[in-house]
Amino acid sequence: MEERIARVEGILEQMDKRLDHIESTLARLDGRIDKLNGLIDSNFRWTLGMIVSMWITIIMAVLFK
Repeated sequence: MEERIARVEGILEQMDKRLDHIESTLARLDGRIDKLNGLIDSNFRWTLGMIVSMWITIIMAVLFK
C-alpha cells in the first residue's frame, strides 16, 4: 500500500512540475500578446491619422478649386 501511495505522490510531483512549466509558458505568451496589442494600437492610430489628413486635403482641394 505504501508503495502505491509513493508512486502516486511521484506522479503528482511530475504533474506539478509540468503545470508550472505550462504556467510560465502562458505568462510569457501573455506578455508577448500584450506587446503585440500595443503595436497594433500604435499602427492603427498612425493609419487613422493619415487617412483623416488625406481626406481633409482632398476636401480642401475640391473646395478651393
